[in-house]
This record gives sequence, C-alpha cells and structure tokens, in this order.
Amino acid sequence: MPATPALTPAPLVFITGASSGIGQALAARYARAGYRLALVARRTADMQAWADAQGLGPECCRIYGADVADVDSIVAVGHACLAMQGVPDVVIANAGVSIGMDTAEPDDIHVKARTFAINNTGLAATFHPFVTPMTARGSGALVGIASVAAIRGLPGHGAYCASKAAVVAYCESLRGELRGSGVAVVTLLPGYVDTPLTQKNRYSMPFLMSAEAFADRAFDAIQARTSYRVIPWQMGVVAKLLRLLPNPLFDRLLSGRPRKHRQGTKAVP
Repeated sequence: MPATPALTPAPLVFITGASSGIGQALAARYARAGYRLALVARRTADMQAWADAQGLGPECCRIYGADVADVDSIVAVGHACLAMQGVPDVVIANAGVSIGMDTAEPDDIHVKARTFAINNTGLAATFHPFVTPMTARGSGALVGIASVAAIRGLPGHGAYCASKAAVVAYCESLRGELRGSGVAVVTLLPGYVDTPLTQKNRYSMPFLMSAEAFADRAFDAIQARTSYRVIPWQMGVVAKLLRLLPNPLFDRLLSGRPRKHRQGTKAVP
C-alpha cells in the first residue's frame, strides 16, 4: 500500500502590532487567504479575544506577547515562532507609535527615543530571527510598514516623520543586502488610515481609508513582492508634489497647521 503523502502546511504570516488597526486588518486578510497566523502585540488578551471571535483555533493562529521596543523580547518571540510554527512566508513589521513632540520640551526627547526604539530598532529586531532561515530556504518577504509622513517632515511630527523616513532607508538598505537571496523586502507607506492611532488627530486627513481597504491593497502589493508602494496612490501623488515644493513655500503652506497631540496632552493609543 503506497504511503500517504505528507500534507504541506498552509503558508505562515508573522505580524507585529496585531491587536488593533492595520495589524488586525492584515491578520484578517491573511486568514481569509488561508494563511496560518503568528500574531504579536503586548495586548495578548485583545488578540486572543479577536482570534476566538473569528473562529481561529491554535492550529491556525498563535498569539505571542512582546514589547517591540525591547529587542530581547521581540527576538525571543521570533525564535518561539520558528520553533512552534516554522519559518514564515511573510513577516510584517507593523508595530509603531505616533506621538507629537516639541524639541523644547525635555520629556519629548524621551518620546523620540521611544518612537525610534519601536518604529526602527524594533522593526530590525522583528526581522532579525527570520533573515537566516528565510535565506537558507531561498524565499519569503520581509515587510516594513513606513508612512507617507516619511516623504516630508511635518511640524510637531518630528519623531514620527523621522522614524518613518528611517524605515524607508533601512528597508532599502536591507533590500540591497538580500538581493539574489530569494527574500524580498517590501516597503509600504500608508496614507491616512482610520485606526485608533489616527482617530484622535485634530487636522484634516485627505484620502482617509478604512484599515480593511488598506489591508486588501497591502496584501496585493506583498503578494506581488512590490519593493515600494504608497497606499492609496493618490496620497503618494500629494506627498511627491509636496516634496517638489521649495522650502519657503512648503513652510508657509504648513504654517499654523494643527499638530499631533504630545504625550500627556491627550490619551495616546
């Protein structure tokens, strides 16, 4: 009697910041596509409640608790995923914070350090455990979630804009390092997405889109292994036009624009 062939496991996606917003929408999109999920955030109870509501059992969804700002914490979770679920096909470094800052305020320098710890060092630490096994396999995608705010600095957004510009530069560097390995590096730049992170903004948000709509377009870009994409494309056009403006005109245009809330001035998600 011939041996029964071993079943090939469903592909696996590893997503940080998966307890709400873009991360949760991406998790739902990948679940619909038949992927197994490795979901990471500090709020593990929220993630588990979501997974239970979606009918996602442990055979297809595992929850990991980690603080992305703590390198040892997020690296340990990456190794735990490798041990329990195998090498992911897609790793999405989505965890991030956006808090207003004023360089004249001493506490805001610590805000900037925390922002970079999560948005940049944490992103690299998220990728770290997977680079070697993905390269050995010769396939996979590492996805960095940047922002259209990376394209031009906005008053009061110094920490966020700088950190997201650094995501773009870092992913570009990593893409060159992994060229020819079979591992793709995808950089996504969301415009304004309706999430808990943006709902407290006190300024207009053109081309605002739902997290679900963003997740659909992001999924397509990642599947296509697109190296760089602004979502939605209209926001990319606006950002590029702003990039072309001479500095005096750009500065005048943004003069008096409401700024993002600083830490302590209003609750920050």
